[in-house]
Amino acid sequence: MRLVEILASGAPAADPGPLPAAAAEVGAAYTALYGAVGFLPPWIGYYAVDTAAGCVGTCGFKGRPEQGRVEIAYFTFPEHERRGFATAMARALVAIASVHAERPIVAAQTLPVESASTAILRKLGFVLAGSIEHPDDGEVWEWRLPPKNSLHVSAP
Repeated sequence: MRLVEILASGAPAADPGPLPAAAAEVGAAYTALYGAVGFLPPWIGYYAVDTAAGCVGTCGFKGRPEQGRVEIAYFTFPEHERRGFATAMARALVAIASVHAERPIVAAQTLPVESASTAILRKLGFVLAGSIEHPDDGEVWEWRLPPKNSLHVSAP
């Protein structure tokens, strides 16, 4: 799997091959996010492209690192779920953060229920840091990857 940067315009930086219809919405959402938090590679969004399956989802950072922490997010298009792509996307984002000079703590937030995403985060070594009140989503669980783990997760 490879990651293709989503530019400030919402367009892919390189040819990801055919994009699903939902990808246009993703590009627009990242353009709006960049308007709010800035466009600063590598702390941006990406299309996840599998050689055989094509564009399988999107992932990215919710902004640049602040106070030594950066948050990741990932989404697999429904037709590609349960095939390991979300794990690969999360692993790739951790790898990007771990080789950056800032080496921030990598965090993720999930709904406060056990789910595929909580299983992925545990598999990658994230630990549940606790519940927080998110301004848009209400109560969420905050997961963090201990710094010692962030240097040992390799890109797919």
